[in-house]
Amino acid sequence: MNTGDTAWLLISTALVMLMTPAVGLFYGGMVRKKNLLSTIMFSFSILALISIQWVLFGYSLSFGSDVGGWGLIGGFNWLGLNGVGLTSNLDYAPTVPHLAFVLFQMMFAVITPALISGAFVERTKFSSFLIFTFLWATLVYDPVAHWVWSASGWMRKMGALDFAGGTVVHITAGFAALAFAKVIKKRDGFSETNMEPNNIPLTVLGAVLLWFGWFGFNAGSAIGANGLAVNAFLVTNTAAAASALTWMVINWINRRPSALGMATGAVVGLVAITPASGYVSATSAIIIGAIAAIISSSCIRLRNKWRIDESLDVWACHGMGGLWGSIATGIFANQKINPTAANGLIYGNWRLLGVQLLSAVVTVAFSFILTYGLAKLIDKIMGLSVSSAEEQVGLDISQHGEEAYY
Repeated sequence: MNTGDTAWLLISTALVMLMTPAVGLFYGGMVRKKNLLSTIMFSFSILALISIQWVLFGYSLSFGSDVGGWGLIGGFNWLGLNGVGLTSNLDYAPTVPHLAFVLFQMMFAVITPALISGAFVERTKFSSFLIFTFLWATLVYDPVAHWVWSASGWMRKMGALDFAGGTVVHITAGFAALAFAKVIKKRDGFSETNMEPNNIPLTVLGAVLLWFGWFGFNAGSAIGANGLAVNAFLVTNTAAAASALTWMVINWINRRPSALGMATGAVVGLVAITPASGYVSATSAIIIGAIAAIISSSCIRLRNKWRIDESLDVWACHGMGGLWGSIATGIFANQKINPTAANGLIYGNWRLLGVQLLSAVVTVAFSFILTYGLAKLIDKIMGLSVSSAEEQVGLDISQHGEEAYY
């Protein structure tokens, strides 16, 4: 047991916890003012809801003993955290208490469905949202976490690399967002009515807090206060900076450099470096971040062309950013950074790129199909959308009886 590793993991857990309300601020600034509190409430309620789900059975499904030997889902051996204590678990965190690892992973499980909420803000019933979130975390997030991060997961055994959640968090959330947007009705007046952000400084504040919290997200995934954490910290900052600057240039070429665009670019860079942060150098991080900005900004234009009302571009930023990050890991991974991993394509290893592509494609299909079916089912049983009258008055008042601005 190492007290320094334990202290760093607890600090990282707190940093990642901060990211979920930061998502609420980041998204909240981009919606109309009548839906600001509703948007923040999505993230805040998830923090409470998934914290309980994780303790009761989410952690066991994700990291518990494999059921059936196929590497698909964990069992109930750690139900209610039974048998999880203050001694270390050699499979996941050999130098810290097992409960510290549980807490750290809890914050990943919390933030992932919070990311999805950006796809359906301004028109979703709060009751339906809660049911969807609970079921999605159980049926999509927990199995994929088991595939990639469990000692018995089939993707992990295959050699797939995902240092801090590019596949588990961002691909699942991004493509779930696209699937949900295909099911729920479009906002009234979509593509016809002005839907300008209500508070861009709030969005920039959310982006800054996300950037700050992401150091715990990525560097904390080293599960120790060590050189690997330092590298993850460095490349996280580097990729975010490269993507923010690239997005700024793209905006400048098209019109003017915008604060909203630069904030979005920073988040996209953070997303893209997440799976690679424990495996790549700072120069590779610059390339990963810059290309992520080009990909995601192009996908936003594509989404607009398709006229899909995926409100805050979760698919373009998280889904496609995470997909690129997973592929980039297969290209730029370097054993000099992490001797326990494999080299990527540029270091002569074709196999890792193939493994990364396979794991990414399977995750895309799994998340999209299950989310689409789940959203359809909830829509049929209790409805996903508020009424037109409720949407007109705004979800702050119609769903919560409050206003952000008086």
